Order: sequence, then C-alpha cells, then structure tokens
Amino acid sequence: MTKRFGFTLAEVLITLGIIGVVAAMTMPTLMNATNGAQYKTAYKKALSVISQAIVLNLALDDYDLGTTTTTAETGTSIFALLNNRMNVVRTETGAISDYNVLLGSSATTLTGDTADLSNNYTVFFNDGIMFTFNKAAYDCRESRVMVDGEPADDTDCRGFIDVNGTKAPNRQTVCNDGTSGDDCVVDSPADIYPVVFYDQGIYPATDAGRAVLYKK
Repeated sequence: MTKRFGFTLAEVLITLGIIGVVAAMTMPTLMNATNGAQYKTAYKKALSVISQAIVLNLALDDYDLGTTTTTAETGTSIFALLNNRMNVVRTETGAISDYNVLLGSSATTLTGDTADLSNNYTVFFNDGIMFTFNKAAYDCRESRVMVDGEPADDTDCRGFIDVNGTKAPNRQTVCNDGTSGDDCVVDSPADIYPVVFYDQGIYPATDAGRAVLYKK
C-alpha cells in the first residue's frame, strides 16, 4: 500500500485560526507604522514646497513673508502668495464644517497658537495637504515673530499643516510621554503639525514637529 502524507482538515483549520489571530494582533501596529511614515513624509514635503513657493514669489514678485503688507486676499499678502505660487485647489475663509481636531489630549476648537478657524485662511493643495493660518498674519519678519529662538506668544504668524486635509485622524502630533525639548521622541506621528512662518520659510512650532523633521 502507498502511504500519503498530508494535513488533516482539523490541522489546516487550526493553523489558519492561529494565523488569523496573529494577523489581527499585528495589523493595527503595522497600519499605524505605515500611516505614521506617510504623515512624516507628507509633513516634510509640505514644509519644503511651501518654502520653495515663498522663495519663488520673492524672485518673481519681490516680496516674501517678511515683507507682506496686507492681510487681504489680494495684493502683497500671504493668501495671495500661496494662491499665486502653489497648486491650490480649494480655499476657505472661515470655519470648516464638521472639521474637529484633537490638540494634545482633548478635542477642542483651535485657539491660542493656531487660532480659531473662523479667523483663518485655509488653503488645500492638489496633493491633499491643508495649510491654515491666521487672517491677521502679515509682516512676518523673524525679528518680530521670534523671541530667544521661540515663537512670540502674541505673534499672528502661526498656523498648522494637516497633511491629509480634513480626513481623520485630525490629531496633533505630540511627543511621547515624559519626553520634551531636544529629548522629544515621537513614536506615533499624526497628521496635524503646528507651524510658525517668517521671512522665506515655514518651520515647526512644537518639539514634536521638530523631532519629526530633524530626527531619523
């Protein structure tokens, strides 16, 4: 008689069950890691392309963020600069319906450093990235915006980048518990990054943003 070697149906089902359990346990971690890497890449890209647009505008129209003279939607304004030099597909000049964000540990409207969106200009670029900033922002010179290397508390030249627009999770990227300053570690990058802008660039306004940008 010829012996046939193989697996019984019970063994196959048990093996598939174990694979399913392991996959269910590991997939969320893998998805978070993948999303986090995408958020980091999009954030770095956003800072780069916006800064490039500012430099281009200086070359073509002879003004940058530090020499903007108006808060209007036209003229030598930040809003006009972005619309003239970037692929803007949508703009908002007030609150955005059903857009709620998580800043720190609790859901809130955007106040303080980033301003309430009802007082913001918001632009959406063709790659899905969103940039929102205070309507009162102009004359964003480093000497006016920065104090001892940190953004002045009363500066209007702040906003935030949401790297995937109004899509979830709409959560600010923060340092791991117990880390801050130069020791900040970010294991779970999210999609929102507060920024400060002046002269010819746009920069991280938080320890977490700096950690994501500068650390490997």
